[in-house]
Amino acid sequence: MSSKVVFKTYQQDQLSLLPPSYDDLVPKNHPVRIVNTIIEHIDISALEKSYKGGGTSSYHLRMLLKVVIYANSHSILFFL
Repeated sequence: MSSKVVFKTYQQDQLSLLPPSYDDLVPKNHPVRIVNTIIEHIDISALEKSYKGGGTSSYHLRMLLKVVIYANSHSILFFL
């Protein structure tokens, strides 16, 4: 029996009420945009295969990877 992995909705370009787009909050030259571009273009299928299905939905791996890499690049410590 195999369970399917279900990720929480992850739409980076999602519109919100105020501001009209999250893109409006981040300056065009902000370093987070570099992290975003790199992670969007790498193959994370090996990471996706390591997830077991079942249970509640998970945060998307790309989003989590972006957070970890950006935090690490700015010496922000957090515990997983």
